Amino acid sequence: MKIAIVGGGIGGAALGQSLLRKGFDVTIYEQAEAFGEVGAGVQMTPNAVKAIKGMGLYERFLDKAFYPEAVVGRNWQSARENFRIPLGEEFRNHYEAPFIHVHRADLLDLFTDQIPPERCRFGYHCSGVEPRGKGAVVHFTDGESAEADLVIGADGVRSVVRGSLFAETEVRWTGHMCYRALVPTGGVVDFVNPDSTFWMGPNGHVVTYYVKGGDMVNIVAVREAEEWVAESWSTRSTKEALLADFEGWHSSLQTLFSKVDEVYSWGLFDRDPMQSWVKGRVALLGDACHPMLPFLSQGAAMAIEDALVLSDALAASPNDIDLALKRYEQERLPRCSRVQLEARERGRTYHLPTEEEMAARDAEYARRAKEDPRTTGINTDWVYDYDPRAFGTAQTQPRAGAVGASA
Repeated sequence: MKIAIVGGGIGGAALGQSLLRKGFDVTIYEQAEAFGEVGAGVQMTPNAVKAIKGMGLYERFLDKAFYPEAVVGRNWQSARENFRIPLGEEFRNHYEAPFIHVHRADLLDLFTDQIPPERCRFGYHCSGVEPRGKGAVVHFTDGESAEADLVIGADGVRSVVRGSLFAETEVRWTGHMCYRALVPTGGVVDFVNPDSTFWMGPNGHVVTYYVKGGDMVNIVAVREAEEWVAESWSTRSTKEALLADFEGWHSSLQTLFSKVDEVYSWGLFDRDPMQSWVKGRVALLGDACHPMLPFLSQGAAMAIEDALVLSDALAASPNDIDLALKRYEQERLPRCSRVQLEARERGRTYHLPTEEEMAARDAEYARRAKEDPRTTGINTDWVYDYDPRAFGTAQTQPRAGAVGASA
């Protein structure tokens, strides 16, 4: 089976290495001149870590990991703890995996550094995909094309593959804009706790956490915006704009923001879940089919889950691509749709505008904490419990000649 993957981001690279380990003939077509990720952090929740375990990459993944002590919700002004989810041994045993912070570039490297160079085509800009017989053809802007038995569109939120074959879902401006920045600290500092910390305030929230083994702090700061903001991770902003939008927030945040050198901002746009991800011998993966708001920290996680499940489905039915794609869609579409919709709802509950509404929300957090610390606050048991490895239980072992099959 010859497989073409359009897009070499986290989802496409994860799928590529997972398929190569299973012995498939894979080529990745990436529009950039090399693999690369933005300077930002990512939270790898237990469900995503289980997928990495299923790919045989867990030990290498831990080399660049930072282990937060807890997920903590704080009042935007007083720093009062509204909830705390301990992430220690009991948490790890329950979910069979830890909660980890990592730099996005380190995560991408995890998937790409074992992909042979001859499997990668850089500088290839996809212009469309065309089903053809028992396969599909990828067309590129320079006039070239590539035929394959199966084409996977992993080309992100503005997916050309999706646009060429699937009806576009309506894109809605949420009224939210987001800042991102990295602050080098050289280790844990007194004004940033070693937690995944959610600062919740009126019409906005801030998430801070360490990456690069604790040498840097990642900032994600979301505010409701009066004017439309472009949907681009690469739009430069300023430290002054960040400080102005969060004026009056806790002094620890002010100290952290004052140390920012580079800051970027972008608008948050929402899309309804798709009804199908598969058309003939073309399927979608990651943000190409389920772009989601960042309020559950699941964008990269869902793409990595997709990659493991799709590679396992193809390994289980290597002579029946249609069956494999059907099983992949049936397994993944309902879960990712639920995560999309729940992330949308968190955008509301994190940004309650009045003191009364925030007090009622925080009281509910406190009530849940007494019942079960793991389900308090962001209430994500159903997200973390999922084990993408279960889909591949008792399926075929890596075939002879698979890249890294013995690892």
